[in-house]
Amino acid sequence: MFTKVLVANRGEIAVRVIRACRELGLNTVAVYSEVDRNSMHVRQSDEAYLLGPPAAKDSYLRGDKIIEIAKKAGAGAIHPGYGFLAERDDFAEAVQEAGLVFIGPKPSAIAAMGDKAAARATVAAAGIPVIPGTDGDAILTDEDLIALAPDIGYPLVVKASAGGGGRGMREVKVPDELPGLLQAARREAEAAFGDGNVYLEKLLLDARHIEFQIMADSHGNAIHLGERECSLQRRHQKLLEEAPSPIMDDTLREQMGKLACRVAEAVDYVNAGTVEFLVDGDRNFYFLEMNTRLQVEHPITEMVTGIDIVREQIRIARGRKLNYRQEDLQLNGWAIECRINAEDPYNNFLPSTGQITTVIPPSGPGVRVDTGVYAGFTITPYYDSLISKLICWGETRGVAILRMRRALEEYRILGVRTNIPFHQKLLNSPRFMAGQFDTRFVEERFTMEEEFDGDDNLAMIAAVMATLVTHRETQQAAQIVRQSERDTSNWKWVGRWERMQR
Repeated sequence: MFTKVLVANRGEIAVRVIRACRELGLNTVAVYSEVDRNSMHVRQSDEAYLLGPPAAKDSYLRGDKIIEIAKKAGAGAIHPGYGFLAERDDFAEAVQEAGLVFIGPKPSAIAAMGDKAAARATVAAAGIPVIPGTDGDAILTDEDLIALAPDIGYPLVVKASAGGGGRGMREVKVPDELPGLLQAARREAEAAFGDGNVYLEKLLLDARHIEFQIMADSHGNAIHLGERECSLQRRHQKLLEEAPSPIMDDTLREQMGKLACRVAEAVDYVNAGTVEFLVDGDRNFYFLEMNTRLQVEHPITEMVTGIDIVREQIRIARGRKLNYRQEDLQLNGWAIECRINAEDPYNNFLPSTGQITTVIPPSGPGVRVDTGVYAGFTITPYYDSLISKLICWGETRGVAILRMRRALEEYRILGVRTNIPFHQKLLNSPRFMAGQFDTRFVEERFTMEEEFDGDDNLAMIAAVMATLVTHRETQQAAQIVRQSERDTSNWKWVGRWERMQR
């Protein structure tokens, strides 16, 4: 039974895992690169060790060094978070061979589902519908993929076999684009996951991206915690998620949930994972992939189920049974998550780097902020641009939207540009409010410029007015009331005068 956990990650997810460990009475060990020396996860951990230079391949992807540090620090377990080494079966196996506990699925399950091409073959053999694409788990060359592409049909998607999060993905609309995009996808996959293998998949248009959170213990119990709507994406990167999905009903939820659990059971899955589906306009659903790790958007499931998923991960890794049965779970209310990124939504979402000078997070009923930054923290170009996750809960979807609007208005981050204006615009979109969107909505039918249609001067007027209001408030706050020339107030002087006249 381990009493100390090494968190093999950085940023907000490392902070999230450290908090869960603290609640369970476990000590924590952080690792960091040279540019993360002053990060929040380093400050909040009990111990911290330097991994190496800023580049991920020299620091957070150094599995051998992470295991070495864990043994040196006396940690009995390693939590990988998400990204980096979270879906590397060789790392999970090396952790176990070192006599440590990997807080995640078995290496065999990661190998079966972590490789997306192999996962397609596994679930297809079990009779589960999959999106048309390259079959089998063989490593295919560019020439092989180019030859198979016409049979699949355009448009299609090049996808990395390892990892997830939209990295190593490229959409191909016409055959001439395929050779160059194959190379680009391989390079990105190699840099992000250390594996440049890719496969092809048919691109479904007008589809919704729905994922199911599953939990399984080592005693043969597997449950799902409901679905998450993840269709609002840009360049295959999720921007806003909500739970439950606006298109879901009890019948479809039961069908997809049972199928998600069956996928997990097919590979003897243990711990937390996510089974992802695409749902077309006729409500037909297809297996997309399984992420054998904790998801970025797990907090919205926690908000509507009341289950601490990270805490359950750790309990399962310690050999405990699940605390819940499927029939015990009831979805309560609605939750929305906005990913707050350091990027400029008015300049093609160009990443923004620099020092954060001010952070004023929102608060109040139903508001949660998961973050790994603070005033004085520097956003560097070495890692993803995620600053925080803003999560709002409401009794209904409408209440959750209103609460998120209020929270976004309260949120203040100065020093770098953020995508908060994008989220504010998105939440005011009639199509979003009506739940009428798909995976193409943000890129094809939503623009920031529409906010100012009809008058090109409105943006300038708004900026000038905001500047004047801010200046006026600053001047008022700086005013100092001079003390009266007399030694006391006028009221007391009048009182004395009246007494003298009696």
